[in-house]
Parts: sequence; C-alpha cells; structure tokens
Amino acid sequence: MKFGYFDDANKEYVITSPKTPYPWINYLGTQDFFSLVSNTAGGYSFYKDARLSRITRYRYNNVPADAGGRYFYINDNGTVWNPGWSPVKTELDDYSCRHGMGYTVIKGKKNGLSAEVTFFVPQDFTGEIEKVVLKNESNESKTFKFFSFIEWCLWDAQDDCTNFQRNFNTGEVEIEGSTIFHKTEYKERRNFFAFYTVNEVIDGYDTDRETFMGDIYHDFSNPVTVFEGTPGNSVADGWSPVASQMKEITLAPGEEKTLVYILGYVENPYEEKWNADGSMNKSKAYEMMKRFDTAEKADAAFEELKVMWDKLLATYTISSPDEKLNRMVNIWNQYQCMVTFNMSRSASYFESGIGRGMGFRDSNQDLLGFVHQIPERARERILDIAATQLEDGGNYHQYQPLTKKGNDAAGTNFNDDPLWMILSTAAYIKETGDVGILDEMVPYKNDDSLAQPLLDHLKRSFYHVVNNLGPHGLPLIGRADWNDCLNLNCFSRVPGESFQNTASNIAKEVNPETGEPLNEQTAESVMIAGMFTYIGPEYVALCRMKGLNDEADKAQAEIDKMKEAVMRDGYDGEWFLRAYDAYGKKVGSKENDEGKIFIEPQGFCVMSGIGKETGADIKALDSVNKYLDTKYGLVLNNPAFTHYIVEYGEISTYPGGYKENAGIFCHNNAWMICAEAAVGHGDRAFEYYSKIAPAYLEDISDLHRTEPYVYAQMIAGKDAKRHGEAKNSWLTGTAAWNFVAISQYILGIIPDYEGLKIDPSIPASWDGYTVKRVFRGAEFNIKVENPNHVCKGVKFLTVDGNAIDGNVISGITSGKHDVVVVLG
Repeated sequence: MKFGYFDDANKEYVITSPKTPYPWINYLGTQDFFSLVSNTAGGYSFYKDARLSRITRYRYNNVPADAGGRYFYINDNGTVWNPGWSPVKTELDDYSCRHGMGYTVIKGKKNGLSAEVTFFVPQDFTGEIEKVVLKNESNESKTFKFFSFIEWCLWDAQDDCTNFQRNFNTGEVEIEGSTIFHKTEYKERRNFFAFYTVNEVIDGYDTDRETFMGDIYHDFSNPVTVFEGTPGNSVADGWSPVASQMKEITLAPGEEKTLVYILGYVENPYEEKWNADGSMNKSKAYEMMKRFDTAEKADAAFEELKVMWDKLLATYTISSPDEKLNRMVNIWNQYQCMVTFNMSRSASYFESGIGRGMGFRDSNQDLLGFVHQIPERARERILDIAATQLEDGGNYHQYQPLTKKGNDAAGTNFNDDPLWMILSTAAYIKETGDVGILDEMVPYKNDDSLAQPLLDHLKRSFYHVVNNLGPHGLPLIGRADWNDCLNLNCFSRVPGESFQNTASNIAKEVNPETGEPLNEQTAESVMIAGMFTYIGPEYVALCRMKGLNDEADKAQAEIDKMKEAVMRDGYDGEWFLRAYDAYGKKVGSKENDEGKIFIEPQGFCVMSGIGKETGADIKALDSVNKYLDTKYGLVLNNPAFTHYIVEYGEISTYPGGYKENAGIFCHNNAWMICAEAAVGHGDRAFEYYSKIAPAYLEDISDLHRTEPYVYAQMIAGKDAKRHGEAKNSWLTGTAAWNFVAISQYILGIIPDYEGLKIDPSIPASWDGYTVKRVFRGAEFNIKVENPNHVCKGVKFLTVDGNAIDGNVISGITSGKHDVVVVLG
C-alpha cells in the first residue's frame, strides 16, 4: 500500500494521505540551524546541538504520536482545521505534503479555502522560514481567523523535560509588534535568544500556553483561543512560554494572501548583550526580519536553496532503465548522506537529540557518503574528529557538535573506532588528491599543546589495534566493536545498568573451568580483524605517499600477520567466526546452539581478500546467502537468541528478529553487497541492494512503516512477528555505506589515489548505463556497455576516443570528457 508517490523531476516525495503508518519527516538546514518537520507539521528546531540549543519543544513517544510542531490553525466561521491535518485532525477536502531537498511544502484545503505552507532554512541564516499562501477558491467572500503556534523549549532539551521545579519559574518572553521574543535566561548566563515573527500587523497574540489552550486540560487539538476565535494577549511569566500570532483575514473569491513567518535564533557577544538603555540587543533579529520581510525575498532564498541542492547532487548521477535505481542514486541516497553528515545519530524521530552527540565511528563512516559533494567540509570534519582522539590511539566514542569536544559520558574503549578514521581520511584523499591534510597539526584530547600531524593520528589508530591483541592474536573487542550490543566484557545482571560497562563487572567473574578471574584481555573480535585487514592497507598506501617505506613495510607485516590469525583461529570451516568471548569460547560458530553465524565479519574479511586463495571467501558468502537471507534483507545473525546470555550482553536481550538479535540491520547488509560485488557476483550484489533500498519497498509502506525515500537502520527479521517492518529511519550509517555499495562496488565508479577507477560488478542481464561523475575538477560522462552480458571485467576503456591501459583515468583535472567502458 502506498501513501504517496515519487516526483523525480522535482526531487520530491509527495505524500497524499496525512495518516502515514509512522510520521514521515524531512530535515531543513545544512549549516548551523536545523529543523525536523513531519508530514503533518510536527517536529522541532535547534541551533547546532539538538540538546544544548533546542529552540522549540517536541514530545517523543507521545499519545497521540507526533505531538508538537509549527502549527497553523484556521477558524473559518466555526470550522477549525490545520493545513497539515494535525493536530485538530479535521477531515480535509484535499491534502498533500511535498518533502523536497531541504524544504517541505504542506497544503490543505477545506470548504473552498486552501492553505499552503513552505518550510525551509535559507543558506547563511540562523532561522526557519514558513511562507504561508492562503487562497479563497470558493465563489463567496471569506473572513476567517488565522493562528500560528510554536512552543518554546527552555534551551537544554534534557533539562527542559526533567527540571520542572526550576523551569516552571524561568520562562520569559517579550512582545514587540508582531514579534514574540523568547528570552528565558538571557538576563543571566545565556547570550542568545529566539524570536517568532510575521511580516504583517497582527490582531492578537498569546505567549502563555495555558492561556492559549484555555486551561491545563486542553491540548493541541482543541485550544480554546482558536475555537473561540479570541486570543488572550497573554504574557508568559514562568510556566510554559509559547508564541502564537492571530490575524483576521478577509479574501474575495479567487483572492490570495501571503504571509512570511520567521523562527529565528540570535547570539550576541557577551559584551554586546545589552543596549545603552539596558534593553536586550535585538539588532541582529531586526536584520534577520528585514532580510525576509516580503514574499519575494523568501522566494528568492527558496530558489537559491534549490540551486544549491541541484549542484550538490550533480556530482554523481546515473541514467539507467531502472527508475528506482536512478532516484535512489541521483536523489534520495545522496540527500540522506548529507543529512547524516549534519546530524550523525543525534536527532531524528527515533533519536531524541538528548542522549547522543556526534559518534566517532558514525561520523567517519558518514563521510564516505558525502565527501564527493562537499570535500571541504569533509576535510573540516576529519580534523574535528581527530582532535578528540586520545594519545594512545583510542578515542572518545562521541563528541558534542556545539563544543567539538569528547563526550565523557559516552567514554572510550570501543576498539573498532580508531580504524574508521583511517578509512575516512583515505576516502577524502582519494576524492581530492589533497595529501597535504596528513601534515595538518591536530591536537589530542582538544589540547593544542599535544598537537601532531594528522598522519601521526592515523599511525596511532593503526597501532591501537596492534597493541591490543588477545590470546589468538586477534583484536581485543573492548566495550564493543561496531556492534554496540555485543558486550563480551559486560556481565550485567543489574536492571538499568549500561551494557557497555566493562571493568566493574568482569572483575567479579571467575572462569568455572579454570577458577581464574576473568579480565578484558580475552574477548576478541574477528570483525575488527577483518576491518584491520581491509582498512590497514590504506594506512600503508598513505605512508608510501609520504615516502615512509620502512613504516609501510612494518604496517603491512602486521596486516599479513592478522590475515594468518584470522584463517588460523577465526574461520569456522564455512564462515568466519564473530568473536571469542571472555571465557575464550567461540562466538558465531557451528559449535554454538544460537548465533551460529554473524554477518559482520563475512563482509570485511571477504572484502580484504582473506581466504581468497582457498575459496574460503566464497564459502562464507554462500553461507550468508543460505542462513541469513530473507525476502526483506539479510539478518544479522542466525539462529536468533532465545534467552539472555550474560557473557554476550545486550544482543541477547532483544526478541528474536529485532535490532541486533537477528534483525535485518541494513548498515551491515551493505558490506555484503560490497563483498559480493568485489568477488564478481554482480547478480547477487544487486539482489541484496534492491531488497533494502527504500524506493524498492514503496509498495509495502503499510508493512515497512517508515519513509519510502530513506533508509532505516533496522528491518524486522524472519524471527520477528512483524517481518519487514522498519524502525529508526534517516540517521544510520546505512546511507553512506549503501551509496558506496551502489556507486563504487556495483556501478564501479571508484575514486582512487591515482585517479578515477572504473570497475563495475553488475547483474549479467544489464545492457549498460551511463554515469556523470565530477572528479577533481573534471566532468566525466561514462558510458558502460555490457554486450557479452557479464557481471564483471573491463575489456577496454576509452577517454575521448583514446584507449588507455588499465581501468584508471588519471591526470585529467578540467573540462568535460566522454568515457566508454566495455565489459567482457
């Protein structure tokens, strides 16, 4: 069942029913100011940090769902409705929501009156524009009351929803004409405020929530002021400040009226907080209002935003007979990669924006999906990430975007984390050729006195693995590897305790077979070993670029040693083990009753070439297909765990088929797509790709539930009661890795140190396709032909009609060039 359709020409998904199975959202903003907006106008806004600078309030896990947003109410002679249907939920005569690139347009119609609201965040602007177009489509004159509404959050989103003994006494606002200023705590330690304004004279307002609602027993669906058509002109004094403007409007038949609302954020230097007369310095706010005080100015900014997105998406485009493939590659996958660049895992409709900062491993992986679009910001992100690294090569697991400092609450000792920075840096250099980034001086622990060249950071990342090996010569897992729920050193028996706690619990455990106490020097990760052998060669290549051949040889020897360790102690005969637990027992082995096979090590070990000489890699891929494949994607492990295994931790707490316990974790599905493509299995690679790519799932939206235009983190696996249902959409490493999988491993357009490498691995049935790729200042129009219907193998390649040796295009840094690739 569908709830809308793709409009590829306009790069939009058009939702035609407000009653989607779950709120379907979009993101506004690409720089410092961000908003989440749902198909019924729910959501919230923040400046840089979704926790520390939350501007408007939102209620997660609420009943009814999606409570809080930027609402417009219309009272048309007693009929009260919203353009986005919610929260009043009056049945509309017509409804649509168009989610586009950085904007959302919601339109509703009732009794001959239409209301269209365009939401977007302009470039270089710390605010959200809401352009409202009201049109009388009836044959009679209409007079109606039009109310806006937002609810202020008291800045720190966590404190806002917990510290009521203080917060119910601190709310402050100021009303000035059509503008409502939110200035809670400005008179003390804060140097910022927010405002909500409209570009016309208003007929009333409210800034106190209880007054707007009528009393504490009303909610967003039935505010008394709206239903009675009379604002209270209230001034918030503590309790819960809001912002609502009312305007009475008369429209003749066919007449329309446009209003421009601005939700803005202003920050003043501390020495400029106040004017000479002691009043709040609002000069920046006035400048922001003036910038968009007409519809024409708002329209110009909107067009500028669309041009910006067109340019970003033009770096990589495909033309093929498969329209679903085209829309994923050309529009939605790249768009989602840009959103994950901005948000990491901090703020979605599943991540509250309170509990997480920017993830170290997350942000490094996300970079793989957007580096081709904004390499200069990728460079900045790498240096920001590296600055949080610890001197021993480990790192904080997260950092806060507002301060760019490591998050002590999340801590360290996730032993896969350091390797991801080598991969992201390599991806940046392959895209840009900017080897100079390796010489940038970057601090450790954000301490400038500890600054060293970035290459030193990568060296310490590499040797963090080498220096933390277990009994089998495999990497120690620490608190967890990529799978945060595989907590082999946790041993948690206390409700509410973090599963990623280690030393305090394991120190109390004893191995019943030996009588020896357990410690953190036993549990090993075969996945990290696979990552090390896949990512480590990038460090070797960078060393050789810098002329450090002795170091490169030394590092390569460690990689070779690790490959031997994996084949000796990390291979189970038909697939790669997942790990060794704290008792030294195998995890992900045919010797186990449950969790016999895991997906993660199969992908990385095969991609790095482990087992290639003996065919062990193909056996592993076939085992994944046999045991983990389902009609909705590959499950993470099989069989699912049915009881809690204290030495495994969180993974065994989920019901079978959900999350890490045999759920379809879309992120690691991409590694199997890459692995299958790498060995030339183009048919299977694309089969796996199409099973989880959202555009291919649109017809089952009622089952899938989350947005049909972006990836979800997880789809319920074959053991689940709701096999095929998705959760945790938008902010997932799935976006970046699936773009890598399709754009590089399947379509085969691969940035490399020496140039642009062409090496497709496609379904044998394909006749061919074309890709436009902008790379290092040049534009390549690449035509791939497959006359012999093979999956892999470049027979010959020409650039502008001239044949070249091999399949790497190098030395071209300007102009447009035609490339023909013939497979065979």
